[in-house]
Amino acid sequence: MLIRDNPVLSRELLVTLRSPRSFALQFLYVAALGALVYFYWPAGEGGTRQVGPGVARRLFDIFFLGQFFLVAILAPTFAAGSITGEKERKTYEMLLASPLRPGTILVGKLLSSLTFLVILILSSVPLMILCYLLGGLLLSEIARSYLVLILAAGTFGLLSVACSSYFRRTSSALVVSYLVTLPLAVVCVLMTRAEDPATRDFISIAVLPPWCLATWTVLQILINRRLLRPPDVGSEGKDVVDEEEEMKYAIGVVIDRDLFPDKLFAPAKRADLMPDGTNPVLDKELRSEIFSQGTLMLRVVIQVSMLLSIPLMAALLFLRSDKAPWYVAYVLTFNLLVGPVFSAGSVTQERERQTLALLLTTLLTPGRIIFAKLIAALRVSTVLTFLLTEQLLLAYIMLPELRYRYWTLIVFFLIIAATCLTTSTVGLMCSSLARRTASAMVLTYMTLMVLFVLPMGVKWYLEGLTPQPFSAERLASLTVSSPFSAALGVPMHVSKGDNWNAQTIQVEPTLYVPITDQLRLPLWMVYLILSPPLSLVFFAVAYLAFRYRWWRAGGS
Repeated sequence: MLIRDNPVLSRELLVTLRSPRSFALQFLYVAALGALVYFYWPAGEGGTRQVGPGVARRLFDIFFLGQFFLVAILAPTFAAGSITGEKERKTYEMLLASPLRPGTILVGKLLSSLTFLVILILSSVPLMILCYLLGGLLLSEIARSYLVLILAAGTFGLLSVACSSYFRRTSSALVVSYLVTLPLAVVCVLMTRAEDPATRDFISIAVLPPWCLATWTVLQILINRRLLRPPDVGSEGKDVVDEEEEMKYAIGVVIDRDLFPDKLFAPAKRADLMPDGTNPVLDKELRSEIFSQGTLMLRVVIQVSMLLSIPLMAALLFLRSDKAPWYVAYVLTFNLLVGPVFSAGSVTQERERQTLALLLTTLLTPGRIIFAKLIAALRVSTVLTFLLTEQLLLAYIMLPELRYRYWTLIVFFLIIAATCLTTSTVGLMCSSLARRTASAMVLTYMTLMVLFVLPMGVKWYLEGLTPQPFSAERLASLTVSSPFSAALGVPMHVSKGDNWNAQTIQVEPTLYVPITDQLRLPLWMVYLILSPPLSLVFFAVAYLAFRYRWWRAGGS
């Protein structure tokens, strides 16, 4: 009954696997892996391609790391909306009232969410075997890598389904899923990529499976209990949460609109009439919209991010102050995950609440509406992101080697601010183009991954080519759209003597991007120059898409 005669699983699989997009995505995925293998092999004399154990090992590393982070990114995307989608479609109560047991619903939702992801993983088996035939790899290493991938997919999927059962909107469940799964993914990679083969095998075979099974058991109990005794039924009456009532039972962080810094992203509710000239959309978005679904998501986001920042602050700022760019990368990752939540639903949620037509027929111009949506989303994501920079500022105040290079702190702040603007404008653009919030969220994350992460992966891939056809500056120019590359390209000190002073400090070389034959600019400067115009392009696309809807509404 759990698998063979599971109606939830049957229905979800028919909808997912029969979609033409599934076949197209699988074809593109396999084609990309095949092209990676083909073009990675260096050309020998006479144009023939020569391979060796080193090439096979690097290909194996690329396959494993790429697929592992693919699992970490796609598992929440597929699973975080499994239950919240039922709540948003108003079918959650019908599902709970059916004769299906909670375990049957859980298995159906989980397997249907992860089946296509597992198919993508297994599609790479022939290419992995090709790497094995090249030499330098053990068959046990390939089997171990796929065991880790399957365990990771199950764990991340169950975590996402658990978040989906505790939240009312897919966007909230998705961002909390990412905040939980991505740190676990990094820890898992560090554990399974140990240099000693015996240590890797011991962790992959003797440590990870028991811990994953224990995690699965705990999550299954929590989800089944949530489905058996759901506190969030009656969705028609639960769309707006009583904020004061929720605060009575809040655990950990409590958001108070009258205190700093809460009032920066959560101004107090207006108790008087709006002054003349006030943008009503902006006022409504800032004062009420975020909390119409409660504060649980915001409180979890703040608590998890602050908890993760403590060990990272100690390891990357105070113990190894030259690793400060890596802490900035953590801040940028937080904004990459959280920023789209507040902007990707700006327009689509109006459509889902059936208020878009009313908004379009008001006296407000499309420019005022879309600008208000951007400012409201940008303000919240920026304040939440800069809450994590307090540790960075403290390190620059306390550590003399960082205090000497105070200008790098200004550069880091500018990179973070530019990234906040980019993530908000991309989310707003995708919200104007998509029809549903879940689709807008997925499209936003995919766009940001292409802009921020893919260039660094391409650079790492090209660095392994033999012979190397590109210079370091040409490789750096590929990553001008990535804030991670810009932050890691800021020169920091690498060592100091016993009696440190400003004269004995050693500084990393700066990464330059060739603009012309005579002009070269630092990578971080190029990013700061290109980021605002790129954000302006995204905002212009969002404005044009929204204006088209406004024109259609006026014509009808």
